[in-house]
Amino acid sequence: MRLILKILVAPVIVVLTVFVWICSALLYCSAWVFGLAGTVLGIFGVLALITHQVTNGIILLMMAFLVSPYGIPMAAAWLIGKIQDLRYAIQDRVYG
Repeated sequence: MRLILKILVAPVIVVLTVFVWICSALLYCSAWVFGLAGTVLGIFGVLALITHQVTNGIILLMMAFLVSPYGIPMAAAWLIGKIQDLRYAIQDRVYG
């Protein structure tokens, strides 16, 4: 019974491993794009605040935060970590 479970779970572990590798590579490659976009949006947000367009400046600064390394990329990295934790939990439970 235990051997059948190991055979059935092995493809799931492989799929999760490959998925985490692909997502990590995509996150790594998109980091510079998000960094550049966050910088440009931040500069435009400050310029909008200086020119007395407070609403537009706040919107641009919030968008800059979302694409900065602390916004959406951090959420994606957290999600990748949770998927990897799930893979390790399945692997430890089945393979002991």
